[in-house]
Amino acid sequence: MTSESPGRPRRASLEVLRAEAQDELGTVIVERLRSGEDPWAFMDEIPTVDELVVLILRAELIMADNSRRPTPEVDYRMLRQIALAYPDLTPTVWSMLDRRMASA
Repeated sequence: MTSESPGRPRRASLEVLRAEAQDELGTVIVERLRSGEDPWAFMDEIPTVDELVVLILRAELIMADNSRRPTPEVDYRMLRQIALAYPDLTPTVWSMLDRRMASA
């Protein structure tokens, strides 16, 4: 979160956010492989690059709100805000919301 836009996702380009997320996922995969885990066992647990971008932006919004745990309604609004700020992430946001609704 930048100090100029509290409560809003940072306005870095989606390409930069995706590159950061890809680096993070690569690190997670390498660490899990080094610890001896079977990639066939854990690869389905790892989010996609776009899912990780959404999760990072969501975490930034939560931190900007004094780290309060969001209610389901607030969480929904946060995810919608991310989709509006980054339209290319809209399909990912909706698929994440669909999965949450299905598991509820």
